[in-house]
Amino acid sequence: MGNPRRRRLEALALAVAALLAIVPALSGCGDDDGGGGTSTAADERVVDAEVMNVALSQELTLVQVYEHSLRLLRGEQRQIARSFLGQEKEHIDGITRVLRGLQADAEGEAEEIDYAEVKTAEDAVQQLYESTGLQLRHYIDDVAHLETIAPRALVTTMGANEAQHLVVLRQLLGAGLADSVPEAFDGGEVPSPLEDSEADTG
Repeated sequence: MGNPRRRRLEALALAVAALLAIVPALSGCGDDDGGGGTSTAADERVVDAEVMNVALSQELTLVQVYEHSLRLLRGEQRQIARSFLGQEKEHIDGITRVLRGLQADAEGEAEEIDYAEVKTAEDAVQQLYESTGLQLRHYIDDVAHLETIAPRALVTTMGANEAQHLVVLRQLLGAGLADSVPEAFDGGEVPSPLEDSEADTG
């Protein structure tokens, strides 16, 4: 029957492709200057390609953090991290497909990360939590800057996925079920349970 996760990604890719096909036509609706709409659509694709390439760099960096964490994690924590790593790689595939639809090259590169203070499994989960929160903040910001429907839809779904990851990572850091969803509006800035406990003891 195939991999369900792969089928979902393929379905998303088809939806993205369909959206990209209709966006230029929609951009030209109501334009009477005989070509201005095409220019606007091209400009929007350039802007969105820049945003998506930055998102690609950020995803590649997050994948690097996950891969490093696997060296320290064991048992259920390692299994969860490996699963989330697979989902981050699917994000990369989705971004690459969107860039292709925007007629742009994938130019993202992972940033260098300092792992000097990441020495235990707890350190690794904490770093994953911080990196995932940062990624969610990036995606929220990206939605405000994207011009076309398909990239915006993809970024929205990836942001939702990062928020889901944060819920589970909070539990791995000691939060109970209720505390793992501490706010109605989670913008990736909620302190981890470790930071909260340190603040209480301080």
